[in-house]
Amino acid sequence: MAQQLPLHFEFRANQTFNDFFPGANQEIVTHLQQCVAGLGEQQIFLWGKPGQGKTHLLQACCHQAQNQSLGSFYFDLANAELPDPSLLNGLDEYDVVCFDNIERIAGNRAWELAFFNFFNQHRERGHKLIMSASSAPNDMGIQLPDLKTRLNWGLTLKIQPLTDSDRISALIFKADQMGFEIAPQTGRFLLTHYDRDLASLWNLLEKLDKASLAAKRKLTIPFLKQILDEESDG
Repeated sequence: MAQQLPLHFEFRANQTFNDFFPGANQEIVTHLQQCVAGLGEQQIFLWGKPGQGKTHLLQACCHQAQNQSLGSFYFDLANAELPDPSLLNGLDEYDVVCFDNIERIAGNRAWELAFFNFFNQHRERGHKLIMSASSAPNDMGIQLPDLKTRLNWGLTLKIQPLTDSDRISALIFKADQMGFEIAPQTGRFLLTHYDRDLASLWNLLEKLDKASLAAKRKLTIPFLKQILDEESDG
């Protein structure tokens, strides 16, 4: 009987390499691009604190794979309860597999063993495996020694947080990608008066863009204060 193939996932259209502001992480971007293209490491383990762009980068890897007519699969293990490890059945057939928040399987014997078996089959086929976590492989709490060893194969890369200057540049970059402009002083105002988490800032940019279009006004600091005041009152 044919192996079960995992369900297809939905691409996030705005999470490509072109949409990613690298800051000090350009070398990581290059390694990921080379991995997907078959010109670099077969396996990459990316780790760092939440909100630093790991999900974006894994999605970007799948976009690149699709553009190269390669089979790709992405799954975020933090989205809900840990699924049944049968999710891995047939996954070794995909050219590029990306697992976000892989630390979720740590301590789950069934998942650790199933992932170990998938890992071996996928690697034997010469396919690419890219994983992310909030900590380095040795600090995840993996119980199966052979799996712990394999997670350290390939490249282990720590994503670097953006400096305040980088965050302002990232806001300007992201706004430009969305089709509008914000000045450096506007970016500084947002960092001072709003959640500094990048995902929250991106969501705010979408709201600001809509408010600017609706009011037919540029994003000046007085206008930003008005929008933020209205949002806090609401």
